[in-house]
Amino acid sequence: MPRKPVTLVTGAGGEIGHALIPRLAAASHTIITLDLKPLPADTAAFVHRQYTGDISATEAIGEIANTYKVREIFHLAALLSTSSERSPALAHKVNVGGTLNMLDLANEQAASQGERVKMLFPSTIAVYGLPDRKTKNEFARIKEHQWQQPTTMYGCNKLYCEHLGRYMARYSATKAVDFRCVRLPGLISADTLPTGGTSDFGPEMLHAAAQGKPYECFVAEDTRIPFMAMPDAVDGILRLMAADAATLTQTSYNIGAFNPSAAEFAQMVLAAFPSAQITYKPNPLRQAICDAWPADVDDAPARSDFGHYPAYDLRRAFDDYLVPAVRRRYGLDTGNAGR
Repeated sequence: MPRKPVTLVTGAGGEIGHALIPRLAAASHTIITLDLKPLPADTAAFVHRQYTGDISATEAIGEIANTYKVREIFHLAALLSTSSERSPALAHKVNVGGTLNMLDLANEQAASQGERVKMLFPSTIAVYGLPDRKTKNEFARIKEHQWQQPTTMYGCNKLYCEHLGRYMARYSATKAVDFRCVRLPGLISADTLPTGGTSDFGPEMLHAAAQGKPYECFVAEDTRIPFMAMPDAVDGILRLMAADAATLTQTSYNIGAFNPSAAEFAQMVLAAFPSAQITYKPNPLRQAICDAWPADVDDAPARSDFGHYPAYDLRRAFDDYLVPAVRRRYGLDTGNAGR
């Protein structure tokens, strides 16, 4: 039997996968997934077939290669920043080894199909490493080529994988992988809970406030990094993947939206939930990570090359997206917000 053409999504059970997979299904993609655990039911409903396994191993990947024609890969699987600091060797195994496996799969599938295979790689602002707050303030909006000296294992892994993808796309013997990368800021989702990432202080404030729980923020009030609402991140990913290769001038792109400080984020939370209790007790490790990340990113190439333009600024993200969804999650009607 001929192999069925499919789109492969790794790490499909995470926050990005939860938002991305329904959009892919609506665009008539036949989706297969690879994740450590079975998918939640609301995500699994859109999937043709699930594979459960380790992205850094090869058993499931081999079966996928033999069973399907993989046309596109959305490689979302990763060990995130805080977890990677706790287990650097595991981070390298998952983040680098898993990405190498996906690049190999894309290369092999391209050879068997006679055409390039697209691979989307979500990178991160953790690839940047600013030496101190003075420098961070001076370089208010970082361009893709600036300050690529990551200070975390996660950032090192992601930057190295960006270089691997660029090599496979432009300099390898086959040039068979159409590698496309977005460097994502902190992502805020209305539909999934924060998972303890270094940029999760904003979402954690909001969820704690909605539950009537006090929140002790793990970074200082003046800590500032870029953020984006999840729908805009998915839009950016899909726009990049849909773009004609001839219009793309680079393999890795910043995308951004807004960049509140922790205190400014807290003010928005207090406006929605006036009884929220937010205090600050910076964690030295997590504070140092955020201090090395840019205050904002310059995403002009993404805007010109594939039409990235975020629909949500900070105010709209709160008023139209985050707060209504969080209120629904915790059974709060609009008249009882903050009580």
